[in-house]
Amino acid sequence: MADQRNFDDRDGWIWFDGKLVPWREAQVHVLSHALHYASSIFEGQRAYNGEIFKLTEHSQRLRKSAELLGFEIPWSVEQLNQACKEVLKANNLVDAYMRPVAWRGSESMGVTAPDAPPHVAIAAWEWGKYFDPGKAERGLRFDIAPYRRPAPYTAPVHSKASGLYMICTLSRQHAEKRGYDDALMFDWRGQVAEATGANAFFIRDGELHTPTPDCFLNGITRQTLMDLARKRGIPVIERAIWPEELETFQQMFITGSAAEVTFVGSAGPWNFEVGDMSRQLAKDYDDLVNGRLANA
Repeated sequence: MADQRNFDDRDGWIWFDGKLVPWREAQVHVLSHALHYASSIFEGQRAYNGEIFKLTEHSQRLRKSAELLGFEIPWSVEQLNQACKEVLKANNLVDAYMRPVAWRGSESMGVTAPDAPPHVAIAAWEWGKYFDPGKAERGLRFDIAPYRRPAPYTAPVHSKASGLYMICTLSRQHAEKRGYDDALMFDWRGQVAEATGANAFFIRDGELHTPTPDCFLNGITRQTLMDLARKRGIPVIERAIWPEELETFQQMFITGSAAEVTFVGSAGPWNFEVGDMSRQLAKDYDDLVNGRLANA
């Protein structure tokens, strides 16, 4: 039986450059451009009850991310949507996490790779809650990340590019070694930005505040949560948030396709409660993705 901890040694099927191939055969060469020069982009999306949530938005963002990195995915949004559905069906999955990824391969080597055609693969697997449910219910403990989100004039910050996650990996590892669950990242100006893989929200006096996504992803889950809040008549305020303001907020949570809606109990020296508004919005999101609430 395959070791389910190893992502290269599993039963199942992966969509690879236009066709389904056995999981163990979906491999790339060691001289792939993406491995050396980070020319890779990806998506993270979830299926609930056999339906992939916001699938078209994810496929559109995958193509846009590739464009920002200077290459074009040779499959349309509709074709990518269909491929994702095929992967879900081939693996007999109902509730799953999905990872579409596109990259430049081994056809060219060097900093630039104008002749290297992009490759695309789509995998899916069962994956429960991103964070430990017990910890999440009490509110996660966040460290303050040692790295900052880069300025938009230094990197393609609105692409879901693999290379931009290097500082996220380092920041979360740093936090975990210090006994924290994750880390809150600031941006190059020192403003509050996001967590290492999810957007951040704060609640004060019945209002929902969230940093303006001018140097990080305007997440699909983030946009969904804001729509849900507005439907409840909750004021949603996008603005610059400075660290010294964090002591004035009563609640904090993060959002993402993997993290969904997860409560935060503290970030560095600042403490938050897991309050009614956070719980209601988390329930609204759970109802929505599971088909118990009309689309936001």
